[in-house]
Amino acid sequence: MKKSAAPAFNLEFQSAYGEAVPVADHVQRITVNNPSPFTFHGTNSYIVGDRSVAVIDPGPDDEAHFQALMKALKGREVTHIAVSHTHRDHSPLARRLKAETGALIVAEGPHRAARPLHAGETNPFAESSDTDFLPDLALSHGERVTGDGWSLTALLTPGHTANHAAFALGDTGILFSADHVMAWATSIVAPPDGAMADYMASLEMLLERDDRLYLPGHGGPVLEPAAFLRGLRTHRKMRERAVKERIRKGDRLIADMVKAIYKDTDPRLHGAAALSVLAHLEDLVERGEVVTEGPPSLNGTYLPV
Repeated sequence: MKKSAAPAFNLEFQSAYGEAVPVADHVQRITVNNPSPFTFHGTNSYIVGDRSVAVIDPGPDDEAHFQALMKALKGREVTHIAVSHTHRDHSPLARRLKAETGALIVAEGPHRAARPLHAGETNPFAESSDTDFLPDLALSHGERVTGDGWSLTALLTPGHTANHAAFALGDTGILFSADHVMAWATSIVAPPDGAMADYMASLEMLLERDDRLYLPGHGGPVLEPAAFLRGLRTHRKMRERAVKERIRKGDRLIADMVKAIYKDTDPRLHGAAALSVLAHLEDLVERGEVVTEGPPSLNGTYLPV
């Protein structure tokens, strides 16, 4: 059997800041002008429906983006605001949009970490977390919200964050995959907010579906989701093998593993890479394949079994 290839990332994307760009039948995308190494060209907000609509991931508290959304929504009723997760580039504008439109905010739930902080540990992404977010309706896996000619089904996809959710658009085969699956790069899985075991389980759950198109939280669409998901799974397993190989070769610290494994990666992303290695190590320690003293940590020492 032919092995799955690593994902073929697509860096082509026209941001069209401030414009409502049609991306599927009855779906428009407006991209926030907040580019960064973590957000690519910016965060994507989506408008679903025609006269009565839902907004998915309204984005950060950005005045220009709010005005762009209100321009695109003029003359239309907003009944729901769906939020995929509570990072500050996705959720804060939900509160202002609700105040303006009266729409119901729906999401998996408030922000929370995938696990408690260990003694002496700090959360490196604490400032990126929207801890003030509170949905009007907390959605369980498979729960659906409906509007005029559309429906969104919540698919809980923890991993990037503990409260991450994707949204399936009716029976169209379209999935709003947010930050769990993106065409331009792999998702950041950073403890304690995220967990690698959860992320991998979420990939497997999506692989059981037959969606035809993903519309992510950053960048352009994923056109062949099943093949891309298999590639992401392969990529993560390759990273896991690389971590174990570095430990077998004598690396004991995450910093040394990152220098070797991510030598061709933008140095600005090495901090996130270290957290990704930690996520792998948490999973490997839990499975008994690597040992460390105490709970896995960024500054811990790791040994082969």
